[in-house]
Amino acid sequence: MATKKIFPTKSSASLTPWLCIAALVILIDQLTKITITKTFQLGEEKFITSFFNLVLAYNKGAAFSFLGNAGGWQRYFFTAIGIGAALFIVYLLKKHAGQRMFSWALSLILGGALGNVIDRLLYGHVVDFLDFHWAGIGHFPAFNVADSAICIGAGLFILDELRRVNR
Repeated sequence: MATKKIFPTKSSASLTPWLCIAALVILIDQLTKITITKTFQLGEEKFITSFFNLVLAYNKGAAFSFLGNAGGWQRYFFTAIGIGAALFIVYLLKKHAGQRMFSWALSLILGGALGNVIDRLLYGHVVDFLDFHWAGIGHFPAFNVADSAICIGAGLFILDELRRVNR
C-alpha cells in the first residue's frame, strides 16, 4: 500500500532561478548607477541620439518624482513599501515557482524594487540616468535599470494574466 506524504520535502519548482534573475537585475542596476555617479555631475547630460540622453538625476520620491519634495519622510515610506513588496513577491515566487511567465514578471519586479531600495538606504534618493525625449513633446522623467525591470515585469504580468483569462 502506497503512502502519501503529508508534508512534501521539496516543491516541484525551485525558487533559486527566480532569485538569481532578481539578483542579476540588482547587480546590473547598481553597476550602472555607480558608473553614472562616478562619471557625471548632478544634472550633467550627455547627448547620445536625437531622442536619448544620459543624465544624472536624483529622485527622492517615487515614480515621476511623486512626493519628491515631501520633506524626507518619503524616503522611509518608499523603502518600507519596497521591502514589504519584496517579501510578498518572494512568497508568491515560492508558491508559484512553476509558472514561468508569472515568475519572470515577479523576478524582474523584485530585482527592480530592491535595486531602488538599496539606493534609498545608501543615498536617501534613487539614482536615475536614462533620459528619453521627443521633439514637441519634451522629456520623459529620467529613470534607471531598476525602473525598466519593474516596467518590463509589469508588462509580463499583464500579458500572463491576459493569457490566463483567454484559456
